[in-house]
Amino acid sequence: MDRRDFLRFTLTGSSLLGLPGMSRATPFFPGSGSPSARLSRVEARYYQKLPDREIRCDLCPRFCQLGDKERGFCGVRENQDGKYYTLVYGQVASLNVDPIEKKPFFHFLPGSEAFSLATAGCNLSCKFCQNWEISQMRPEQVKNIYLPPEDLVASCERYRCPVIAYTYTEPVIFFEYMYDSSLLARKKGIKNVVVTAGYINPDPLAELLRVVEAIKVDLKAFNQNFYSEYVRGQLRPVLDTIKQIARSGCWLEIVYLVIPTLNDRPEEIREMCRWLKNEIGPDFPLHFSRFHPMYLIKNLPPTPVSTLDRLREVALAEGLHYVYVGNVPGHPGENTFCPKCGKLIIERYGYIIRKKELSGNKCRYCGQVIAGVWS
Repeated sequence: MDRRDFLRFTLTGSSLLGLPGMSRATPFFPGSGSPSARLSRVEARYYQKLPDREIRCDLCPRFCQLGDKERGFCGVRENQDGKYYTLVYGQVASLNVDPIEKKPFFHFLPGSEAFSLATAGCNLSCKFCQNWEISQMRPEQVKNIYLPPEDLVASCERYRCPVIAYTYTEPVIFFEYMYDSSLLARKKGIKNVVVTAGYINPDPLAELLRVVEAIKVDLKAFNQNFYSEYVRGQLRPVLDTIKQIARSGCWLEIVYLVIPTLNDRPEEIREMCRWLKNEIGPDFPLHFSRFHPMYLIKNLPPTPVSTLDRLREVALAEGLHYVYVGNVPGHPGENTFCPKCGKLIIERYGYIIRKKELSGNKCRYCGQVIAGVWS
């Protein structure tokens, strides 16, 4: 019985069974957290105090300006008498051990297991969100367990996971909890990865980049109209985030969820791929992920696999080295090929690694360096 099977086994008696937004594989860790309906009251970072007990949040590009007792767009940060607080510090709404490939990270410690968690809340409002039961809820509307950074890291060690993943909702909105946990995890030799929409301002991002090893950015589309209508956000800050991560030395991967008729035009994808190659280079992986109807977009079909194939071909033709197809188990686009000799060097089936032909960080066949974090 491996660790994931064990976690599924122990879930049966868990007080977290059936919680909104929880995976059925979500474990409860006795002694490393406790059920709690209370919200945190930890002072937030990145805000300015204004006259008359108002504040301005500087964490993300919304720059929410709030009066006393008001919350930001994310619903988890509140002005209390002129002081800004995060309400979800240590308040975990979803918890699981996942393969790192599920995030997806394909060039970061393949085959590793990631201790994965989220709080309630998000600073975007995607109509196609797959975790809307927690991302679009306030923290009072979901059940949480209290798992402060020291207990989070201890639980990760107990289950021998080499990685903590801040994921499922939007980690930017629990910045303080993520930062403190990452700092503590690093001291224990545990790596930290972030799965985000990239809607964060440059200064907090720079601080975060000092304590995490990899970030996956969900790029929702390459036009502002889509962001306005389906995301309630802005494209430009996300592009700036991608550039900042790529220049930092932190590992970066990008996912593009392909939604039929909404963001699947080959011309737009070609423009996006040219931008990526020019701005960050060809070596950061790009994943084209298959859409399935959910949340507020249920009138569209799943993405045809032929569409994913066509867009992958566009990206490869534009010179990107590592382009993948996601949510289609068994598709050859899940595999990694050497950009120099073309040989298959990592074979995948869904989240399973079937074969790896690397010698350190190089192709075993021709010696080409394969970009990524392999050990």
